[in-house]
Amino acid sequence: MGGIGLVVSDFIISFMWAWSGSLIKIFVYEVLDLGHESSGEIIKSVLYIINMFFFAFLGNVTKGGAYNPLTILSSALSGDFSRFIFTVGARIPAQVLGSITGVRLIIQTFPEVGVGPQLKVDIHRGALTEGILTFAIVMISLGLSRKIPGSFFMKTWISSVCKLTLQILGSSVTGGCMNPASVMGWAYARGDHITKEHVLVYWLAPIEATLLAVWTFRLMFRPQKEEKAKAKSD
Repeated sequence: MGGIGLVVSDFIISFMWAWSGSLIKIFVYEVLDLGHESSGEIIKSVLYIINMFFFAFLGNVTKGGAYNPLTILSSALSGDFSRFIFTVGARIPAQVLGSITGVRLIIQTFPEVGVGPQLKVDIHRGALTEGILTFAIVMISLGLSRKIPGSFFMKTWISSVCKLTLQILGSSVTGGCMNPASVMGWAYARGDHITKEHVLVYWLAPIEATLLAVWTFRLMFRPQKEEKAKAKSD
């Protein structure tokens, strides 16, 4: 039942994440009518950080529910094989389905919301950009889980600001998504979810960057359990 609960939570949270981003844009651009003015961008950034806190809270309440495949993949790589299979075979598909369902309903309800993130450069530059952004945020997430255990506010604040910064840096290239499931929702709605550009830039590059980040972090920092065991033996 715990596994089923996680899969259901992933679906619902991914559905809500797709809606939250669109609702923030609609509120800033349509309701407040600020367009792309600096004040509008500031308000959007503040709402984005508040939104990140809300979803971090949902993750705690659901005991691990998430909206980003890269987040749970990096954790699964540190677990046993059965956990990895469960993540790849059940949780990630649930996140993708949640995003696709959410985006389809968004487009039906608010046709003016747009078409979502799209590649704005050549495929190689896009893959490199998305890979670098993913590597950075995975390293930051792994570092926060190690250096600031138990501090929900501090970890969420640092993670939110870092994600927002990286998203802004990549917005003019790939959209700065760092979330394959979310991009898949929009790509499926446009009908280009099986193209080489989408698979390489928004799936293959981020997954490879996640694997590299986990391997690099393990190389740089030994697991805390090993350090404690060595300290006791000394």
